[in-house]
Amino acid sequence: MISPLRILRPATMMLFIFFSTQAVFAQFSRPISIGAGAGGTMVWADLGNTDTRFAGYIEAEGLITPFISVGVKGEKGMLSAYGWNSDFENRYHAINANAKVRLGQFLSLPANYSYYTLGANTFSKILANIYVGAGVGVMKNNIDHRIDPSYRTSIENVGGEISEDLSSHQLTIPLNVGLDIPIGRTLYGPRWAININYQQSFLPKDNVDGVINSKMDQYSYLSLGVKLALFNRN
Repeated sequence: MISPLRILRPATMMLFIFFSTQAVFAQFSRPISIGAGAGGTMVWADLGNTDTRFAGYIEAEGLITPFISVGVKGEKGMLSAYGWNSDFENRYHAINANAKVRLGQFLSLPANYSYYTLGANTFSKILANIYVGAGVGVMKNNIDHRIDPSYRTSIENVGGEISEDLSSHQLTIPLNVGLDIPIGRTLYGPRWAININYQQSFLPKDNVDGVINSKMDQYSYLSLGVKLALFNRN
């Protein structure tokens, strides 16, 4: 006859694992945030004199741990530059998937995130939320350019070309560094955050300005935004 204790032991172990897991995840329940912001762009392309233009963004992020996140970001803005009696504007759209790792992942913080987020001072919480990140995405060009004939000839003489496809798509590789400044304390993390982010996006197709040459185009984007944690209980 099988002892009732032998039956209860696995069930007890499963209940223990279940409630332990619930206790851990309760520290940052449903860790999803949405954000929006805007800032200035600068492009580094074949026409060497860059202008500072404007772009806005929206994003959604989910936490894997309190300090590691994955997300999706959409941008809409403008890039422009001039030089060699030529100029261009690119009213672009971009979307990318990205991951970020925050400094708090490597600091000696309390195991219970609820105790940490309620008790930490403002400086410590800002320090823990400095991050680096990387991603991959796609950019939709909408280029309007004016190319001087002599510049066109010089580009073609070195093996380049002036693209006739001014509404193409291209791969983007964004790298990010920034910080979240948390606002508000709850058991499950801050409800709001101010985000400051610097993004450098590399464009392997080299067609942000309609001039395809030997070097890879890129653009920078410095933005200020706000983030709201969803489903975050008091």
